[in-house]
Amino acid sequence: MPLTVVQALPALDVGGVERGTLEVAAELVRRGHRSIVISAGGRLVDKLISEGSEHFTMPIGNKSPMTLLEIRRLRSLLESESASILHARSRLPAWIAYLAWRKMSGRSRCGFVTTVHGPYSVNRYSRIMMHGQRIIAISSFIRDYILKNYPDTDESRIRVIHRGVATNDFPRGYQPAENWQIKWRSEYPDFFKDRFIVTLPARITRWKGQEDFIQVIRLAAQEGIPVHGFIAGGPHPRRHRFYQQLQGQVQKLDLDSRITFLGHRNDLREIMSVSDVVCSLAREPEAFGRTALEALCLGIPVIAYNHGGASEVLAEMFPVGLVEPMNHAAAARKLVDFYRRRPGVTAENPFTLEKMLNKTISVYEELNAESGRDRNGAGA
Repeated sequence: MPLTVVQALPALDVGGVERGTLEVAAELVRRGHRSIVISAGGRLVDKLISEGSEHFTMPIGNKSPMTLLEIRRLRSLLESESASILHARSRLPAWIAYLAWRKMSGRSRCGFVTTVHGPYSVNRYSRIMMHGQRIIAISSFIRDYILKNYPDTDESRIRVIHRGVATNDFPRGYQPAENWQIKWRSEYPDFFKDRFIVTLPARITRWKGQEDFIQVIRLAAQEGIPVHGFIAGGPHPRRHRFYQQLQGQVQKLDLDSRITFLGHRNDLREIMSVSDVVCSLAREPEAFGRTALEALCLGIPVIAYNHGGASEVLAEMFPVGLVEPMNHAAAARKLVDFYRRRPGVTAENPFTLEKMLNKTISVYEELNAESGRDRNGAGA
């Protein structure tokens, strides 16, 4: 029987949550279900609609008392559209969704799902994400975070569903288009003269590891290898001072000829594909570690700190690339080892988009199969 699945999030602009929402929406439509997304809108709305979903504009992510007025409107929409599942993907939308959902009557009440996309600050505001009748954790690290910080959460309601990468988007041995390669060579001609290219793809912020990366490149260069580091990511306007500090560090350490800031890029796949190694050096554990997975799918070796979701990806696909968090010397030794003998990367990917979609829709189907009386359980 077809489902009507309503996903709720703040907006449909660029980001991991937004990308996952569109991926699930498109798969629901492909399988003959009805897909509705509620948000304040954004640049991805047109793509969502073109792929067969419906969009209802509601500012459910605005941090304003006026947002509370959306509760009744959302409840009315859920009832009028005969929603089967309500899936909240962010904290404030989850509060609005929950308050609307719990006032629905009897068997008209749909199933309520939440996804914990990260290790949120631990407080009552974040606790709303544990109110789902099913709670999707995007990694085992996130599941452990939930159970440690919200120990009264019923573990049987948690489903670990790792994010996934479409094999067609990051094929092994991928070669960038010729026009991209020509432009790349014209912009960075010196990097095709026996340079060992190491890339850190991450937006510029203190916890993403750019300072660590600079030290790793410094130590590896001291070993005499022709290493060159690319920092691929731009700073948020409020992080521009930190960006300047990073540039100052590079100059102070006399690494101008060893490290290049590429700024914000829309071609990370291409950049990673022409790199010899990709690094994932987030100082705080990441919820999943998507860029590490994307690089490994391309067949590019990865060096990553052994914590968070990235450690789960490497443990399955490239355990030799794991190093102790913040151990710059160990990471530099790995780089030198990989320069002297390039390691092989498995072609098997246990974290596919197909698996993620299958498991997510199975959660919807499982919850929908329960009776209306059973649905009145968790968090009601």
